[in-house]
Parts: sequence; structure tokens; C-alpha cells
Amino acid sequence: MNTTTSEPEGGDAPPAAPRHTPVIAPEATTEIPVHLLFRDNGSPPIALRPAVVARRQGTGEQPRVGRGPTAPRPPAAASPTPAPPLDPGLVERPGAVLPGWTGMVAAACALAGIGTLLWGAGAVPAMAAGVLGLAAHPYHGIGLGLWCLVALGVLIALFALGGIGRGQVGHVWVLTQFGEYRGSVRRAGLLWLSPLLLRRRVDVRLRHWRSDPMPAVDADGTALRVVVLVVWRVRDTARAVLGVEDHEEYLSEQVESAMARVLSQLPADAFHEDAPTLRDAEAVGDALTGTLSAQCAAVGIEIFSAQPVGIEYAPEVAAAMQRRRIAAIDAKHRDSVLTSVVDAVDDTVTRLTARGLVELDDYERKALVKDLTVAFYAGRAGAWED
Repeated sequence: MNTTTSEPEGGDAPPAAPRHTPVIAPEATTEIPVHLLFRDNGSPPIALRPAVVARRQGTGEQPRVGRGPTAPRPPAAASPTPAPPLDPGLVERPGAVLPGWTGMVAAACALAGIGTLLWGAGAVPAMAAGVLGLAAHPYHGIGLGLWCLVALGVLIALFALGGIGRGQVGHVWVLTQFGEYRGSVRRAGLLWLSPLLLRRRVDVRLRHWRSDPMPAVDADGTALRVVVLVVWRVRDTARAVLGVEDHEEYLSEQVESAMARVLSQLPADAFHEDAPTLRDAEAVGDALTGTLSAQCAAVGIEIFSAQPVGIEYAPEVAAAMQRRRIAAIDAKHRDSVLTSVVDAVDDTVTRLTARGLVELDDYERKALVKDLTVAFYAGRAGAWED
């Protein structure tokens, strides 16, 4: 059967540009549910979803049909594990404190009163009284009442002098009395606190803690060694001192626990695909900071940042993973070289045929594509190896 094509009227029309037909077209297929292969009724057809045919880069695997690879999710910013319950009654509050000069004045007054009583009773030696410019009184003995007053003055002096302390900037006194929390003192300088209160000094300055290499595993179960740097400080001194036995040891244990949970969500390296990995220090640090902050808030510790400063493979797998990484880099480069070669061959053949420089049948076209591919790939590979 002959087919004729009519030209539009009204003069010579410009020739249509040759349509570009790629030499190598992308493949596509369709998922067919198994139950449709055995249909015997007249049910209406079901629309099928196109699926992507993908090949993992740098491997010799066959194309697989599916919805595409599922990339690992980035680490969660907050820990799914509930934080320890908070004690609503154990909250830092100001403690009773007086200026240091009040204790010194009270001690001086008590000592002056004791001296006056002894001078009035004639117990002060005449030589000492003469040095102080006082008149000597005859000694008539010290009665029981006088002894009680002297003892009371000594107790007052000792009580006043025993409560004098020195507060430092960046340190807080946590006060307890008979096991009961009595408040915290954040003032600096010369202070007076009751000698009946038990004092515990707590460092509230901004501090950093660098861990030793700790063992961990990634999402693929590969053994790792991780070093974490934590910047923290004590925010609530009552909870830090009384809510836990040792808040610094608690922090170190929680760092190891949070690190194990966060690092197990992602692989250390994605060798053959672009996916989130543990090499994204910012995302991993944010997730680790959020998880650690939630766990340490119960003991009054404020976490500013928790960043992994080193993620290395364990010594027993380091050599094997290094060879795998080098192989993945080599495969990725070869894949990029092959892609550029295919694009160059496609462009060359298209230009030759579009300009009418050569007329090729199907066999000659395939031979030309083969020769050009070999020539281009050999040149690119040789240039890369040099």
C-alpha cells in the first residue's frame, strides 16, 4: 500500500528539522500484579503503575524492578526513649546567706564581751591591763554565772567565725541540713553561712568533655570507633548534686547510650549511591545533641552541643572497608566516564546522520556506534589513568 504526503499550499515551506532520536534510549517497564495473570472474568482492567528499572552503580547486578531504592532516613532530632521523670520538689532555690562582715562583727563583739567580763572580775593580769590602758581590779574569783557567760561568749565567737566562707565566681554552694535541701548560694566574695549547714561546692562554668574512642555500630552492623566532644554546664545545682549520685559519671554514660542510638540509624558510608550517612557531621551532631539534652535535663545538666569529632572503622574491619571505599570510588569514576562516552557517541552519530554526511543502514549504524564507543572509552580511560 502506497502512502503519499501532501505538502502545504502557499509556496515552498522550510524543511522540517530532523527529529533527534537517541541512540541508546532509557528502558522502562511496568509492574504486573500476579493475580492479573490468572484473570478469567470480564472485570475492567486495572491501571498499572510504571516502575523504574535501576542498576546499582559500579556493580554487576542485574536491573531490578521496583519503586526505586529507599534511602535511609536522617537521624531523628529527638530521642524516642522517654526522659527520666523530674522531681517537682527538687528545684534550685536561693539559700540563706549574709555578708561576711556580719560574722566578723559578731565574733569581735563576743570576744570583747568576754574580755570585759574577765577584766571586771579581776582575771586580767595587771601587766596586760596596763598595756591596754585599763585599771587593774582585784581578783575575787569567777563564779558559776560568770563562767556560763564566758562559755556563751566563746560559743558565739566560734559560731560567728565558723560560718565565714568565700564564694567564687563560677561555683555554687549547695546547702543541706540533716539531709534536707536548704538552698543554693551563687554569690561571690566573703559570705557568712550557718555552720550547721553542710556545704557542697559545684562547678557551674561552661565545660567540655572529650570522650575516649568508644565502640559503636552503624545501620549495617559495621564496627566503629567514635570520639565525641560535649559542651555542657550545670544548670540546676539541686538536681545535679541531690538528684543523682555523680552527675559527671551520669553524663558520660548517657553520651555513650545516645551515641549508640543515633549512630545505629545510618550507615557509615554509602559506597554505591547518594544517601545520608554518618559523614554528615551537622545532622548527626544535631540528633546527638537533642537526644542527650532530653536525657540530662532530669539531673540539671544543660547540653549546648554534642559533636562527633572522629568516626573511624574499628581496627578489625578498617582494612577491608578501605579497600571497599577505593573500589567504590573507582567504579563511580568509570561509570561517569562511560556516561560521557555514551553521550559523545550519541551526539556524533546524530550529527553525522542529520547533516547527511553518511547514510547508514541498521548494521552499519551499530558498527559505527561500536567503533566510536571503543575509541572514545579507550581515550578517556587512558587520560584518567595518566
